[in-house]
Amino acid sequence: MEKAIHVLHVLGGVGLGGAESRIMDLYRQMDRERIQFDFLVHAGSGSDAGEEPQAGGRKPEFYDEEILSMGGHIYVLPKFKVYNYFSYKKAVRRFFERHREFRVVQGHMTSTAGIYLPIAKKAGAPVTVAHARNAGVVKGLKGIATRFFRQGLAGKADYCFACSTLAGQDVFGRDVMKAGRVKVIYNAIDVARFTYDEKKREEARKQLCISEKLVLGHVGRFEYQKNHPYLLEIFAEVCKERPDAVLFLLGEGENRPAMEERCRQLGIDDKVRFLGNCRDTDRYYQAFDIFLLPSFFEGLPGVLVEAQAAGLRCFVSDTVTREAKATDLVTYLSIEKPAVSWAKEILGRADYERRNTAQELTAAGFNVYTQAGGYSLFYEKGDVSGL
Repeated sequence: MEKAIHVLHVLGGVGLGGAESRIMDLYRQMDRERIQFDFLVHAGSGSDAGEEPQAGGRKPEFYDEEILSMGGHIYVLPKFKVYNYFSYKKAVRRFFERHREFRVVQGHMTSTAGIYLPIAKKAGAPVTVAHARNAGVVKGLKGIATRFFRQGLAGKADYCFACSTLAGQDVFGRDVMKAGRVKVIYNAIDVARFTYDEKKREEARKQLCISEKLVLGHVGRFEYQKNHPYLLEIFAEVCKERPDAVLFLLGEGENRPAMEERCRQLGIDDKVRFLGNCRDTDRYYQAFDIFLLPSFFEGLPGVLVEAQAAGLRCFVSDTVTREAKATDLVTYLSIEKPAVSWAKEILGRADYERRNTAQELTAAGFNVYTQAGGYSLFYEKGDVSGL
């Protein structure tokens, strides 16, 4: 039997994030006797490139256990801080000199892909990929640095992938997109896992004690990008008309304490449930009535695809790509408008009939079962025709 080829995914970490979840969805569908995924993550400030999950003092993350159980390896690089540019390059060079087993190096962390992909190529990696996963950057010096180090990225990788046209334009530039250098590949999900089921919905709502409530939901990290302050204002306006409304927030992040305090200031703290990172997000989608995503920017949000798979009415910022709209359940609204305008739209459309949207999602290219075959062809033969 031939040995499995190894694909290295380069990420900031393997916590419960959008890119990480989509890669894991794909990983579960791979024939691991033919294709094995490994992960190179960033943690700590040291210069050593480690091989064990806790190398460099790194704490295990959400997907560590599952990755290891499927035969994958988790390698560690120091976090890039700009001031450690030379020691970071040294650590990257040392890593790829030690590890020449990867047929494909796929960089989802595009802020430093211009550094590590050329080094991987020089060390002998046959195929390098820069994969754009977002259509914006955070404010301040970090965002400026990200833009700077992304310059010319398209010329530093064998292939350029993007989860949406907006993400491709933001990371690689409009000219590169127009030249056809970027392959847009939607973030596919396990559609069957999220498909609407009335029985599952009733059971979940009963267990969560929300059978008679209007349930709004959001899934995302507590970070600037997700625009939680505005989301809470929207919900506060909904509560003025619907005292029975509750809001479920799934996710973790540095801004969570501030959002808990904001709930108290708005007088809605008894109606908002902070649920942290959950493995059974599909259960919560079944229980929700409305899904909210008022983000400042996104690449192609997998959570929006999951919500549509669950047959949920979705209200989304108009900064989010239209390519994420696989059904007529998505309504785009401006985050420049007062929160009350969102509340009115939500309340005016809160009464609707849930349905099975599996065929619609699959036809639109969002089913990971279908996409896995295309990726397998690419990883094994460099053929992108199936993607």
